Amino acid sequence: MFFQVIDILGTIAFAISGVLVAMNKRMDAFGVIIIAFVTAVGGGTLRDIMVGVQPVSWMRDITYVYVIVGSTVFAVIFRNQLKHLRRSLFLFDTIGIGLYTVIGIETGLVANLHPLICIALGTITACFGGVIRDILSNEIPVIFRKEIYATACILGGFTYFLMRKFLEDQNYLFIIAGAVVIVLRLIAVKFKISLPSLYKNI
Repeated sequence: MFFQVIDILGTIAFAISGVLVAMNKRMDAFGVIIIAFVTAVGGGTLRDIMVGVQPVSWMRDITYVYVIVGSTVFAVIFRNQLKHLRRSLFLFDTIGIGLYTVIGIETGLVANLHPLICIALGTITACFGGVIRDILSNEIPVIFRKEIYATACILGGFTYFLMRKFLEDQNYLFIIAGAVVIVLRLIAVKFKISLPSLYKNI
C-alpha cells in the first residue's frame, strides 16, 4: 500500500506536468491527454519492459488510467490557478522524479538486482517519461541539458543504499531517498548549480 500510494502520487505529479507542457504548446484536447499519459507512465513502461514485467504495470491496474485522466481534467479546470506555468511545471516535475526514483529502486529490489542496476532503474523510471514528453513537445529533454536532473536521481539512489546500513525500516529509507532527490533539484535550480558543458571545447 505504501508504494502504491507513492506510485499514484508520482503519476499525478507527472500527469500534471505533462498537461502544463501541452497547454503551454497550445495543443488540442487529444494532445493534452496524450502528453499527460506518456509523461506519467513512459518511464515506468520502459522500466517494466527492461525487467520483464508483462503486461506493464499500468495495463494491469486501470487505476492509473483513471488517475491520469482525473489529473488531466483537474489541471485543465484549474489552469488559471496554475497560470505560472514554468514554476508549476518545475514543481510537479521535481516531485515526480523524487517519487518515481524510489519506485524504480523498489522494482529493482523486488527483482533481486544489483544496487547499481536498481539506481539505474530508478533514474530511468523518473526521467524517461519527461524525455518522451519533451521530444513530443519539440523540446530538448531536460535530462540532456546542463540542469541537475538525472544526477539528483542517482544521488538519491546512492543515499538509499548508504542509509540501509543505519535504518532497517524500508519505508523511511524510500522517503529519505525521495526527499534527497527533490531537495537536490530544488537547491540546484535555486542556486543555479549545473553540470559543466562540453560545447566550449568542441
